[in-house]
Amino acid sequence: MSIWTGDLNDEARIGGRVGLYDTTLRDGEQTVGVVLDPEQKLEIARALDDLGIDRIEAGFPRVSADDARAIELIQGAGLRAEVWGFSRALPADVDALLELGLRAAVIEAPLSDRKLEAYGLDRDKVVGRITDAVSHATEHGMTIAFFGVDGTRGDLAFLERAYKSAREAGAQEAAVVDTLGIAAPESVARLVEAAQEWLPEVPIHFHGHDDFGLATASAVAAVRAGASWIHGTVNGMGERAGNLDLAEAALTLRALYGVETSLRLDRARDVSARVRTLAGYELEPWKPLVGETLFTRESGAVASQFHDPPSIEPYAADLVGAERRIVLGKKSGIDSIRIKARELGLDLDDEEERRLLAEVKRLGGEKGGLVSDEEFRALSEP
Repeated sequence: MSIWTGDLNDEARIGGRVGLYDTTLRDGEQTVGVVLDPEQKLEIARALDDLGIDRIEAGFPRVSADDARAIELIQGAGLRAEVWGFSRALPADVDALLELGLRAAVIEAPLSDRKLEAYGLDRDKVVGRITDAVSHATEHGMTIAFFGVDGTRGDLAFLERAYKSAREAGAQEAAVVDTLGIAAPESVARLVEAAQEWLPEVPIHFHGHDDFGLATASAVAAVRAGASWIHGTVNGMGERAGNLDLAEAALTLRALYGVETSLRLDRARDVSARVRTLAGYELEPWKPLVGETLFTRESGAVASQFHDPPSIEPYAADLVGAERRIVLGKKSGIDSIRIKARELGLDLDDEEERRLLAEVKRLGGEKGGLVSDEEFRALSEP
């Protein structure tokens, strides 16, 4: 078994399976300064498909001609994943999707009074738009998930009216949307449960943001409450604090809650790295699942246990396509020296190991960083 979390979480087990809806190409591209051209979006879509994502949101064609072109390319790529589009609750937006041949989409409308005021809309106007857009789409054979923007700050009675109106207009699915990441996980669960009561037998999605660092916890709460789909992006990219990180959520659901997804965890790090390169941003090296230093050890106390991965890691490196390694620096111990020497094919006696440990600590302190393998070799020479 490659997951070493013990039995503490047994009582928290959920089980079952949840679908993954990726919005990297639309919501993720809203990351400040990120611009992806159609060919780059196609490359990412293919990577997401290979990763095992169930549904890929290809984009919002009314944003630009490039977005429309990206959707055309992705539509024609023969992906296994379902290709979805994004639309506001406006018939013209729906028509743009239909012209591109998309057969499934989320249709969004603002539901909180704060959003309505900002847009200069009232509740009746929004419900009318929802009804018109959803009915227009479904009359043309589209599968529609209604997407209630800022619903977590909305009035429950109005949310119920809006969701039921979308359903009556033909929406087959619906998303609970925490646009600003303000909902506690417990509140997300209550809203998912409410949506299921309003819309019996309708699959409920959860779309969350990470403004308070709770996106993954909220996704777990949504799944426990009965959500069938969770939305997110590669690396959690998105505006402000970003979206739910889908790979992180998939790992958490599987390892801690026994919930399966279609995501191929062993490919997540490669996809993460490629998207970062295309989008032009960096991640903190300690980020869950994809961080560069997750399976890298400098501490001598930890190096002494390096031979026994379950003693120092919650899951195996190969589960997520990573490699374990020892690096040297100020915090190294004698076991660090022995492991690195074996790795580099150096035959050292006890006295040489102790001398090298002192030299490594000295050099690491002087540099304020790590000692490279080349520097270690040089230190080992007589």
